[in-house]
Amino acid sequence: MTNPSRPLAVAIMGPTASGKTAAALAIASEIPCEIISVDSALVYRGMDVGTAKPTPEQRAQVPHHLIDILDPSQSYSVRQFRDDALRLTQDILARGRLPLLVGGTMLYFKGLRDGLDDLPVADPAVRARLDEEAARLGVPALHARLHTVDPATAARLKPNDAQRIQRALEIFELTGQPMSSLLARAAPVTLPFTLLPISLEPSDRAVLHARIAARFHAMLADTEHGLLAEVAALRVRGDLHPGLPSMRCVGYRQAWEYLDGKIDLAGLRETGIAATRQLAKRQLTWLRSMDDRIVVDCLDPAAARQVRRIVEEHPDRGRQA
Repeated sequence: MTNPSRPLAVAIMGPTASGKTAAALAIASEIPCEIISVDSALVYRGMDVGTAKPTPEQRAQVPHHLIDILDPSQSYSVRQFRDDALRLTQDILARGRLPLLVGGTMLYFKGLRDGLDDLPVADPAVRARLDEEAARLGVPALHARLHTVDPATAARLKPNDAQRIQRALEIFELTGQPMSSLLARAAPVTLPFTLLPISLEPSDRAVLHARIAARFHAMLADTEHGLLAEVAALRVRGDLHPGLPSMRCVGYRQAWEYLDGKIDLAGLRETGIAATRQLAKRQLTWLRSMDDRIVVDCLDPAAARQVRRIVEEHPDRGRQA
């Protein structure tokens, strides 16, 4: 992905709790830069604790973008992210600064790197009917239906992956063609900048799991300003519900179930930590499919400095400075 004729942008990727913010701030301490958040949860206002959003002090150190841009009642697509990220990257480069794309939403990184398909936009009527069928028949029944019309997509989705199964069925109903066939036709894209992909990954996954558990316990420990207080305040609004993308975020879905009385506090801790670990596993699986990434052990105490050194020593950085 290196092209000397293009300016440099840096992608700092990694699973949850891998220290991405610390690495970005280490770079910002030495190089004039701006951060573009690559996180589908940080876009929402009023969702600070459960998303581990950068603190006001951290955000004051360096300009941040794509944080707090939406109300939790709204949605944000990969297409919107790609358009925003490309525009912001060009603006940052025009200001003579280094763009840092920082986050763990791998679908956003994929959309930016590989471009977007020509899949149809969501159809509210079709989606509402599929929601009803999922509630009545169960998501595995929809997965079985998907297997008959798009076996390739069904094979890569888990039988309980409601959101993606329903989207694949929606696409088939709207186009009459399997989503897998439409995706296979996507043309390759060329970015207007060189993207340097740096991946923070654990040398010992058990240690990352311990970090995840400690962080989730800390989110629950503050009864006045913690995760439960945050979700309770969101529920009081009356216009939010568990089906929204914002409330499906890891931690928020489990906290909502607790406040609904469906699980106890021990169940909240167990399911919240388990869901976060599963998220980290998916993130790592995607990262390991990227052959061109530069891996830094996120458990190394010097990880943030290593990331900064990689950026400082990159040849395109010298030309850009």
